[in-house]
Amino acid sequence: MSTNVPNPAKTGTASSLWGLAILPVLLLGAVLAYLVATGGGLKGLSGLPVEQLNIGRITLPERGVITMQVVNDSPQTMTIPQVMVDDAFWNFTADPPGPIPRLGSTTITIPYPWVEGEAHSITLLSTLGATFTATIPVATLTPQLSGSLFARFGLVGLYVGLVPVLLGMLWYPWMRRLSGRAMNFILSLTVGLLVYLAIGTWLDAQEFAVGLPAFWQGTPAITLIAVLTVGVLLAISGKRNADEQPLGLSYRIATGIGLHNLGEGLAIGAAFAMGEGALGTFLILGFTLHNITEGIGIVAPLVKRNPGLKQFFLLALIAGGPAILGTWIGGFAFNPVLSTVFLAIGLGAIVQVVWEVGQLVVRNTARLGLPVAGWSNFGGFTAGVALMYFTAFMVKF
Repeated sequence: MSTNVPNPAKTGTASSLWGLAILPVLLLGAVLAYLVATGGGLKGLSGLPVEQLNIGRITLPERGVITMQVVNDSPQTMTIPQVMVDDAFWNFTADPPGPIPRLGSTTITIPYPWVEGEAHSITLLSTLGATFTATIPVATLTPQLSGSLFARFGLVGLYVGLVPVLLGMLWYPWMRRLSGRAMNFILSLTVGLLVYLAIGTWLDAQEFAVGLPAFWQGTPAITLIAVLTVGVLLAISGKRNADEQPLGLSYRIATGIGLHNLGEGLAIGAAFAMGEGALGTFLILGFTLHNITEGIGIVAPLVKRNPGLKQFFLLALIAGGPAILGTWIGGFAFNPVLSTVFLAIGLGAIVQVVWEVGQLVVRNTARLGLPVAGWSNFGGFTAGVALMYFTAFMVKF
């Protein structure tokens, strides 16, 4: 009969190992405590504290009322004792009231008789005299959630996302009749489309990140999330069945495009929420024209096999459906943090798909006995970028 008796030598070795691992952490904690307590010996040179305030979304929920979300981006607590609207001091309430802790937020409500269609300027003053200004470019009631408006915003997302993607996928029967060389041209065109979408998604994420408090570190956060997304997708791609690759690749293309279209929906919903109806209409027209080319990229890997109508509909739903969700969020509950995160994930997904489609182009080119950097592949890539660039003229006016 044998019993498992702990080896004292091994136990002692494990304890020593953990002790060596924890010792630097304990010493670092002591150093940080000293710096906090003494200011590193430079407290006398610190001067006045720097105050920073991030002004988030401004809404006009009803006539004569302005609300705004603010976040204390300073290294210390700060207080907002006064508010000016159009260069006049005005009463206000804060929820929660009192000083705003570091990284804390509050909602400021101002009873002010704003005028429909006019611009208004709001300035917040801190106890140290710092001023933080925001502008309402066009005053109009912020859309409130209702069944009718919810349905109308959903239809806008449908027109922008799902409909053009489905129309683009109607080129599938024609694509199946193309020669191998012509099909490689289409795949290279798909790479061009996706590269353009990756650049656009990066710029859209940067635009949303500008509105974030500084502690979110917008650009590094976008880069990190995108890189992690690429890594996760590459790790998953190594375990897939080769027989499922074409359909799986189409689904990943649709997912990346869908996250990009989420950003388009956010832009449209936010434009209507801010009262910029003309801009919202131009965005609808521009994105609808722009997105029809996305259907080509989604079905390009499937020309050698027909997965069935159900799969085509699911692919279109994944690619175009997020535009509906984005329009709802942008119009009723815009959140720059979530918007930035989703677009960063979309950027990573698109980059990973560019890698996969690029590999497919290389394999097909080798099978045809053509050079990878030949005119056919280069022409397809250029055509894809050009299609996205020129159809974006309706959006970037």
